[in-house]
Amino acid sequence: MTRIASATQDELKAQVAQAALAYLVPGQIIGVGTGSTVNRFIEALARVKDQVPAAVSSSQASTERLRALGIAVLDANEVERLSVYIDGADEIDGQGCMIKGGGAALTREKIVAALAERFICIADESKRVARLGSFPLPVEVVPMATAHVARRFHAMGGAATLRMWEGAPMVTDNGQHILDVHGLRIDDPLALESAINQWPGVVTVGIFAQQRAQVCLLGTPQGVKTVSY
Repeated sequence: MTRIASATQDELKAQVAQAALAYLVPGQIIGVGTGSTVNRFIEALARVKDQVPAAVSSSQASTERLRALGIAVLDANEVERLSVYIDGADEIDGQGCMIKGGGAALTREKIVAALAERFICIADESKRVARLGSFPLPVEVVPMATAHVARRFHAMGGAATLRMWEGAPMVTDNGQHILDVHGLRIDDPLALESAINQWPGVVTVGIFAQQRAQVCLLGTPQGVKTVSY
């Protein structure tokens, strides 16, 4: 049963990855995110890579995949604007606000999203929610601030745990740590994002309301559903 469910989800990811190709502007540099759904998008790019002069990537893992296809990857400092940013989400609400960071690339994802004229979210339908917060909220923090930031979340009713990897704190591509915060009720994503980003020691919070999606391509058993915001 588990294998069947997994295969179905993988098929949905492949569908939205293929649909995202329609949002590319031939000859223009694109932004590429991180995660299992984005990996399928990168695979789909192989068929149209001649239309993509270069990409800006939100993680080292995606950079390696893109370069393996022969697609040049630029540093974000080398571009002024991107026509489109393609990335997934851990949750997305009815306004296009998202929780991201399950793949620990949230800070770089926000930077690339800020460069893009359009954010196209690709996800399976299970990621769409009425209100953000069921998925633990990732927060990238400077290591020396981990305990302090965790206490601040506790004071507002959340439970923050340090993300671990192979018995040690996970280290992001930026050399920082990740707190995963459970139990938050996110009624106003923009206000909460703005508030947490002001806390000393927070690099960025995984609420994407300022850099929300303009379009979400949702994979469903009936096909790809396009939702515009």
